[in-house]
Amino acid sequence: MSRRWHAPLLTMLVGAAITLVVAIATSMTNRDALELVGIAAGVAIIGVLLGVPVLRLLRNRNLGLQFAALTLVIVASVALGALAAARAMFISSHDLAVIEVVLAAAATVGVTAAVWLGGRLAATSSSLVDATRRIGAEPGRATPPVEGAPEFVRLAHELEAMEQRLDDARRRERAVETSRRELVAWVSHDLRTPLAAIRVIVEALEDGVVTDPETVARYHSTLRAEADRLAALVDDLFELSRTQSGTLQLQLERVTLEDLVSDAIAGVAPVAAAKGVRLEGRVDGVATELSVSTPEVLRALRNVLENAIRHTPTDGAVVVEAAGAETEAVVSVVDSGGGIPEADLERIFEVGYQVDRARTAGSAGLGLAIARGFVEAHHGEIRAANENGGARFTVRLPREPVS
Repeated sequence: MSRRWHAPLLTMLVGAAITLVVAIATSMTNRDALELVGIAAGVAIIGVLLGVPVLRLLRNRNLGLQFAALTLVIVASVALGALAAARAMFISSHDLAVIEVVLAAAATVGVTAAVWLGGRLAATSSSLVDATRRIGAEPGRATPPVEGAPEFVRLAHELEAMEQRLDDARRRERAVETSRRELVAWVSHDLRTPLAAIRVIVEALEDGVVTDPETVARYHSTLRAEADRLAALVDDLFELSRTQSGTLQLQLERVTLEDLVSDAIAGVAPVAAAKGVRLEGRVDGVATELSVSTPEVLRALRNVLENAIRHTPTDGAVVVEAAGAETEAVVSVVDSGGGIPEADLERIFEVGYQVDRARTAGSAGLGLAIARGFVEAHHGEIRAANENGGARFTVRLPREPVS
């Protein structure tokens, strides 16, 4: 049996039980009780037979009209049942007339109330329809409040919340599209520069413009450097795609925080030495072990360190501070590169975003985005803040895998 019939059947059973209790309480004879129940049932059946076709005819009309028609059918059925029962009980003509007047007045009040409630219902439903139409059509416009039953008010609030979520999704989509275009422009620039240098050098070698061994050796060295730049950019793009495509597979292993920090520092030491930047590192507290995918975490830390070295002037210092807590490991990289403009702090980890193009020569602005991707893949967090004329990048990693 369909669930939609459960409530009507339950209502009928409860009504029959109440009728039986009332009959017993009023000392009514079984014959009289059965006769009245039969009259009421017959009138109810007639009401259903008349009401169902009416409601079917009105099924495509507004809810207010359907509600008023349903109430009219119910009131008419009750009135007919009361009149039939009164006549069956041989009530006097005067009393019967009184009952008829009372029923007529009650029916008028009931139908009037039904029409009024139906109008409110129709107005509320129209407001919900208007609110639904405005979703996506007028971003940012406040939805007028909906008055009515709590169910409709909650539905209106859900529609408003859904519109807000859609607005947020549209803003994120626009931001992603802007970031994508910036990335394409910057990557194109970074690809064009080494390719142009390689082309010029190759043409010079092919045309015999340079022949002395020293110049040829220098050209070969430049070719190798430019090829390395291209390889590094392609590698960055590959790593970035791993973090954004959902294909990144972490191979977790137990490693100490001290080993991670020392390996990361060792990996960027030649870069710091070439620029004349001092590297300082310290790990506070006892040895801390954590479960991470070592290559990805090292890449993230090296990217942060390289960014700090790039922005630190010659004879400056980059300090690495690491400490273990009960549930997480924290690594901070502090540089003395003058800090980050406050307006750029929120965007510093976006793909392709660069605070100062002149200060990021040779970088497509992917390093910090890759670092964030690897850290977040471990359910960690990376943030940037200004501190004492420089920038502090803080990486937080859970010590145990997060399910």
